[in-house]
Amino acid sequence: MSEPREPLPAKLVCSVLSAALPDLWPGAVAGLEERFGPAEWASPVLPFDRTTYYDAELGTPLARRLLAFARLVPQGALAAAKQFTNALEARFARPDGRRRCNLDPGLLTQERLVLATGKNFTHRVYLGQGIFGDLTLVFQAGSWQTLPWTFPDYASPDMLALLTDIRCRYRRDLREAAANATPPKEPPCPKA
Repeated sequence: MSEPREPLPAKLVCSVLSAALPDLWPGAVAGLEERFGPAEWASPVLPFDRTTYYDAELGTPLARRLLAFARLVPQGALAAAKQFTNALEARFARPDGRRRCNLDPGLLTQERLVLATGKNFTHRVYLGQGIFGDLTLVFQAGSWQTLPWTFPDYASPDMLALLTDIRCRYRRDLREAAANATPPKEPPCPKA
């Protein structure tokens, strides 16, 4: 029988997608950092041109930046993170309610990248609070492996390279946490 135990914490990442990225970026980062702590890394601006899914609502041309946060989070925190990013999107919405940005949080671990979504689908697992976890990528044999449902933008070589960098940062964070958790050695007994 397996014994339930808490998994290692994860690296929180968030995609910020918008046609008004230069205008919205400072406020989006400030709002995200207020909730999740400081961002330790931000990607360069990436064109978002693999789908037109968001064009009608967000406008064009769309661009994305990816953030990684310094503080590791429990893996059970993804649904609450998505609830918060949904509320933050609403703060930036147009007067008619249409979003100006799409904020997609996810959890990166040594083994996988899971993105949060409010949309159900066959491969998504319900997390609670109306949120599903989308297993987007798995890390095996030294590299990211795409899945039949991996979004094309997340399967691109540029995105995979960025996620590999974030994964290296995550592994560093785990090593540092383990080193800090090691109890100090007892000093030698004084000689009498």
